[in-house]
Amino acid sequence: MTSRRIDFNCDVGEGCGNDAAILPWISSANIACGGHAGDAGTMRATLRLCRDLGVAAGAHPGFDDPRHFGRRTLALPREAIVQLVSGQLAGLAAIAAGEGVRLTHAKPHGALYNLAADDRAIADAIVAAIVGFDGSLALYALSGSELARAGEAAGLRVAHEVFAERGYGADGRLLPRGQPGAVLESLDEAVAQARELAGHGRVRSADGELLQLRADTLCLHGDRSDAAGFARALRGALEADGIRVLTFGAGN
Repeated sequence: MTSRRIDFNCDVGEGCGNDAAILPWISSANIACGGHAGDAGTMRATLRLCRDLGVAAGAHPGFDDPRHFGRRTLALPREAIVQLVSGQLAGLAAIAAGEGVRLTHAKPHGALYNLAADDRAIADAIVAAIVGFDGSLALYALSGSELARAGEAAGLRVAHEVFAERGYGADGRLLPRGQPGAVLESLDEAVAQARELAGHGRVRSADGELLQLRADTLCLHGDRSDAAGFARALRGALEADGIRVLTFGAGN
């Protein structure tokens, strides 16, 4: 048995209809802020669920491109990225304040997240927006990425993030969606990968290489139709392995 702990997060508030069934099983929620998805109503409803269930609420800003769910790369200058992220943080925080909820973290969504994993200029722009808005927020960033390094350099608390149901390349980056193996459809595969990541900090890449990754928080995508079942099974598997599921930073 291991004495490890891990945060278990999910991207929610994206209008996929599963949130109420997902949130009881996770410790942190990344709430869409009206860019790739979400509006004032979905933000308020999700924040209330987080408050009532004791789930940490964070912002999930993305490209303002709901048609493509924020998964299309947009070429924006640095200041536009700062304004994009700052505006979405402010929008969610205002609604959160009205519901008696304090935001705990921020995590970029989709193409913005993936770009920041390797592009330090984009990573620095995201970090500048977070620091400028509220430097006490934790940053959720792909484990070992430029975004994680940018956050640490700026003094943010950084949760290195790993994924339960996404495939990895040999470089430790997520395989692009649409590529074979990019999304793990099998619950058994996702559970096995989550247990290795949470318990041992390792994952098998698509080409068979065993990668070591820092795993502070484990992500499940809430937009998949079976997300609620995955959330319940993943939480059960982690706890069966003696891994404590706790909000990032709790008890530190």
